[in-house]
Amino acid sequence: PATTGNMGPGFDCLGMALDIWNAVEVEVGPPSFNIVGEGETTLPRQESNLVHRCFQVPFEEAGKPVPKISITCRNNIPLGRGLGSSSAAVVGGLVAGNELCGRPLSQERLLELATELEGHADNVAPALLGGCQIVVREDDRLVSVPVPLPEDLRVVLFIPDTPMPTREARQALPSDVPMKDAVYNMGRVALLVRALSIGDLTHLAIATGDRLHQPARQTIFPAMKHLIRAALGAGALGAFLSGAGSTVLALANEREMTIGYEMADAAVKLALDGTMKVSRPTNLGAHLVEDE
Repeated sequence: PATTGNMGPGFDCLGMALDIWNAVEVEVGPPSFNIVGEGETTLPRQESNLVHRCFQVPFEEAGKPVPKISITCRNNIPLGRGLGSSSAAVVGGLVAGNELCGRPLSQERLLELATELEGHADNVAPALLGGCQIVVREDDRLVSVPVPLPEDLRVVLFIPDTPMPTREARQALPSDVPMKDAVYNMGRVALLVRALSIGDLTHLAIATGDRLHQPARQTIFPAMKHLIRAALGAGALGAFLSGAGSTVLALANEREMTIGYEMADAAVKLALDGTMKVSRPTNLGAHLVEDE
């Protein structure tokens, strides 16, 4: 699944899976690589492709030879838009390789490897496990635990045509933050987790506030605050920059199309081309679908 990281105040430790999917089809046989959908004109079609590189990892871990395979990637997750396309590629490759290798790797080991390969645990954890995940590192291990989600929660996405390179967005961040900003975020991430867990969405607009990463990224994506303001003004429960951007995500349980149209209208006034999409969280992570 696609994923949204940070979710406002949960910088690098909170993420959620979305009901937008990539599919990786793998068949043992003569080598070939095909890409359909997002990235079909830009992604490499050989062993340097991230899916193929990650497919090999379980075999290398198990000390087994990597078979010759054909891969077809059917991609619906936009690239470079803060929706976890690289996490989906890493997790998809790892899970496919683990299945064909006889499942030598545990879910915990897959999570560790995915984080090492992709670098963002708040994206790979929901991509692998589904749902909303809190993920923290304790010494040499990752701990990921789910946050229950209200069944009627929806997400409204405005996806700009312009990508936001993750490295550039990361470099914009300050190395130090004021204590008051850290406290601001700690309170809001606690409020956000409580709101989602018990289904009390009253304070989501406050709970999705952030001072750790969005203000810095505002300098390279000035449209962000206008899109968030438009979403909240149209009735969104909360809104934030998805991952490192450039997608802006609004949470809702009604008026989803109105919220999306208002975000799109704000984008038009800013001369920002993009696409509006309504989706929902999913509790299903990466999983196997066998041909009958």
